[in-house]
Amino acid sequence: MILIPICWRERHARANNNSFSRASIILMPITITKLSFIRSSIMSRKYKFKNPTAAYFVSFATVYWIDVFTRQVYFSILEESITYCREEKGMEVFAYCFMPSHVHMIFRSDYEDPSGLLRDFKGFTARKLLKTIEGNPQESRKEWLLCMMERAGFKNSNVRKRQFWQQHNKPIELWSGKVIKQKIEYIHYNPVVQGFVTDPIHWKYSSARNYSDDETVLKIDNEGIHLGMM
Repeated sequence: MILIPICWRERHARANNNSFSRASIILMPITITKLSFIRSSIMSRKYKFKNPTAAYFVSFATVYWIDVFTRQVYFSILEESITYCREEKGMEVFAYCFMPSHVHMIFRSDYEDPSGLLRDFKGFTARKLLKTIEGNPQESRKEWLLCMMERAGFKNSNVRKRQFWQQHNKPIELWSGKVIKQKIEYIHYNPVVQGFVTDPIHWKYSSARNYSDDETVLKIDNEGIHLGMM
């Protein structure tokens, strides 16, 4: 039963008015949810936004690591949201990379609330992306994508219907120029390591372009930063 999408099983149970099937739907995810809660509890103790004024390296992925970002319209939502947060919410972005299933970013909150800033960014983009997927007539994977996100949301008591992003962000405080340089290089070489490009600057949504004096895609706050020396 675990291999059958929850959203399908739930519709099947409702259609047949089968209380036993409904119970089966509920009982199986509970065990998975408990395991997820244990993993997330351990992770939450290890990764924290402890210093509100610091710059942080964060990584967050779509549920089940689904390759959602395969169309320009979805990338544009991330791009526009970063621009808005920089202009209106005090976000300073020092490096970033948008991959098909996840995002890497080094940022700082000018309002000294990195956790709240990232929460708002993920919340807004999740809602906008789900709405865009649902209304996109060119999205051939629409039913499957929404089904998988409904499945993820069913397992999470904090989600009303569908879940787009995984909840953890793995924030790492960057305390030295050496560590910052290391994380920037990791971000920039991610598309190379994944085999998408042979040079970091060839990946459209990467700050590798900004560090090569190309801000035609997305402007960030790398002025005066040379390979991680902040």
